[in-house]
Amino acid sequence: MLRALVVLLLLANLLFFLWTRGTLAPALPPPHQGEREPERLAAQLHPEAIRVLTPKAASAALAAAQVACLEAGPLPEAEAASANAALAAASVPAGAWIDEPTQPPPDWIVYMGRYANPATLRAKMAELERRQVSFQALNAPPELAPGLVLSHHASQAEAEAALASAAASGVHTARVVSLAAPSQHWLRAEHADPALQHQLAALKPPQIALAFKPCAPR
Repeated sequence: MLRALVVLLLLANLLFFLWTRGTLAPALPPPHQGEREPERLAAQLHPEAIRVLTPKAASAALAAAQVACLEAGPLPEAEAASANAALAAASVPAGAWIDEPTQPPPDWIVYMGRYANPATLRAKMAELERRQVSFQALNAPPELAPGLVLSHHASQAEAEAALASAAASGVHTARVVSLAAPSQHWLRAEHADPALQHQLAALKPPQIALAFKPCAPR
């Protein structure tokens, strides 16, 4: 009886050993099958993208991931000068940002003038009012003022079409003129680390006219 019990215990241990080793699979899958090789390797997603980095390289990669591009704009000339002064006053390191001027496209206008005296200007305004043609007074630039603007347009073609329409309404002394738009500025910190990001985020109106925000695609 004792001998039979010993044989059964040995047989049970042998079967348990074979089961845990996976010998009896697939009839009897081993325990925790999903945590064993090669199943775990097969479950990996894009293992080729995994790279082992040295501590120095890992620190550099982490620092690069925290760098951001921030910008403020567009700002008129005077407001850009004030913003640059505010950045310097806030101890933002010189060279940490750039002041990038841009030139917007011209404003195409249907224009009447330049009038030599106020009386002629008033007479033209009264004539336009009788014809029910809307207008605005133009007080700058000096070479065009005083004058009258009948409409503003984004392109010369649109302005020429509006001029033809004005002529059909009886306005025959108007012409198309392009007005250079004032230059605008963008203040941009293209490689702002966390410390610089914190400095720029602290600059808000009225210190600068427009707060810094993530750079828009150019």
